[in-house]
Amino acid sequence: MNSFGWQSIVLAGTTLVLALTGCSKPTATKETSTAHAGLNPAAPYGVYVSDEISGDLTVIDPTTFTVVSTVHLGKRPRGIHASPDGRTIYIALSGSPPAGPGVDENNLPPPDKSADGIGVFDVVQNRLVRMMQGGSDPENFAVSHDGKTLYVSNEDASGISFVDVAQGKVTQTVRTGDEPEGVTVTPNGKLVYSTSEDEGTLSVIDPEPGKLLKTFKVGRRPRNIVFMPDGKRGYVNAENDGGIVLFDAVKNRKEREISLGKAGVIKPMGLALSGDASKLYVTTGRAGKVFVVDTATNQPTASFDVGKRPWGIALSPDGKTLLTANGPSNDITVVDVATQTVTKKISVPGGPWGVIAVRR
Repeated sequence: MNSFGWQSIVLAGTTLVLALTGCSKPTATKETSTAHAGLNPAAPYGVYVSDEISGDLTVIDPTTFTVVSTVHLGKRPRGIHASPDGRTIYIALSGSPPAGPGVDENNLPPPDKSADGIGVFDVVQNRLVRMMQGGSDPENFAVSHDGKTLYVSNEDASGISFVDVAQGKVTQTVRTGDEPEGVTVTPNGKLVYSTSEDEGTLSVIDPEPGKLLKTFKVGRRPRNIVFMPDGKRGYVNAENDGGIVLFDAVKNRKEREISLGKAGVIKPMGLALSGDASKLYVTTGRAGKVFVVDTATNQPTASFDVGKRPWGIALSPDGKTLLTANGPSNDITVVDVATQTVTKKISVPGGPWGVIAVRR
């Protein structure tokens, strides 16, 4: 059922339990530095990491690439995205215990549904300010272009929940395929796409009526989606096929399979598109590499080692720096995009899952 197969043991410790109401606030937070002052005032952006095992959010200063703050969020932070204005970061939290592929869920501790929700983090105050509903076992989500709605994947409910940000409540849920994970809004903001890991499909949703328009096959175990700027084509990973898939977002059908290597060895996970959309960067899990795909030819042109089981991936706003979250080795890799070389490893204990770079 995803996430890190190496996470067979959930770390013991004190866990912050949060009520799932739109206006509820956490009773306490753990911070290692105060407010936004931890970032260099000259820093053009901030780096934020969701730590799945420790339940924290790690803040990294990009001028020094050092950790400046650690804030406790709750149980099992995974999906992480910023509001359109960059002043708020949302994080999916889940009380369901981690379970890798092949793990018998009947042997796991029962889920703590009171811990499920979407954490709301204020980047200026540098603290968690409230919790919103997020449906059952939220893993990932997308933010609408106007910032008013979150579209959240609920694995055990096989659907996408719509969360009204102002109210902090789920307003409806659209049923999709089993084990939905990645959720993305089209560049024009009119449609929402989600992956189904179990069924190997993409689901296309019209958010206005909240209606499922179409479902189509793409490949085995898709997790994440990115669109080309014109919205006519997109890419989705096919983790168990060792490649990615180019799909037609007008006719909503698979267009082309792009192999990155041997299935089972190369396990594509995260996707990040360069600012000019000429390159697609793909993390590959246990392969420990990032692949570079030329979007003009749809062929891989390079690959480079980044760390142990890279999952989350992000590019700096200026496109010069690439970051990967490496859960098993508890670190973030910093890569110079121009030279495709690793310039630094940042220790982030707690199982980093997602990473984003937010312009200030």
